[in-house]
Amino acid sequence: MLVVEGLQCNYGKVQAVRSLSIEVRAGELVVLIGANGAGKSTTLKTISGLVKPAAGSIKLEGRDITGAAPHEILQLGISHCPEGRRVFPHMTVRENLEMGCYLRTDTQAIAEDMDSMLARFPILRQRQDQAAGTLSGGEQQMLAISRALMSRPKLVLFDEPSLGLAPNIVDATFDIIRQVRADGVTVIMVEQNAFAALDLCDRAYVLEQGSVTLTGTGEELLDNPHVRSAYLGM
Repeated sequence: MLVVEGLQCNYGKVQAVRSLSIEVRAGELVVLIGANGAGKSTTLKTISGLVKPAAGSIKLEGRDITGAAPHEILQLGISHCPEGRRVFPHMTVRENLEMGCYLRTDTQAIAEDMDSMLARFPILRQRQDQAAGTLSGGEQQMLAISRALMSRPKLVLFDEPSLGLAPNIVDATFDIIRQVRADGVTVIMVEQNAFAALDLCDRAYVLEQGSVTLTGTGEELLDNPHVRSAYLGM
């Protein structure tokens, strides 16, 4: 579904991603793990058009989307749930959800999806007229995930979905992502909680200093001595 080849991304003179290649098949949940600064978030931002690559290519279902504008990539079926939730704090919950589908014109289907999201997360229905900035961290994460799904994406990019959340909310967040995949949406996830991510995924890539150093199924990497030592504390 998604093929990234030879990706290079720079911030000024700093090379954040170098010669990175990954592949994601339709229906998979693939995770990227690695230390801070390994290039994980930059990779997601480049896929969604927020960062322009210096070299390499990105193809979605065979179509070259390298360097395309974010709104074009969204129209093609890739949505991005960013690190830190990034809701619009002064807009209501409902308005945030509406922002997730601003490129859509199918009014009836949008209304159905809105009702579906509010049914999936009853707390958001209760607070749909409340400013998003007044929600708890867990509620904001539910809102950010829902907003990403309102575009009816083929592929969702989740960047650190468990960051800053209480343990019980982390479990609920991973359950939501598991359900998103079960609904047929392909998922790429960056996650610092390496054990939970590898337990959840179909396949994973380990990024170190901007490059892929290991790849395999979640089970294979959970058993890998380097991964266990460097990322699982074992």
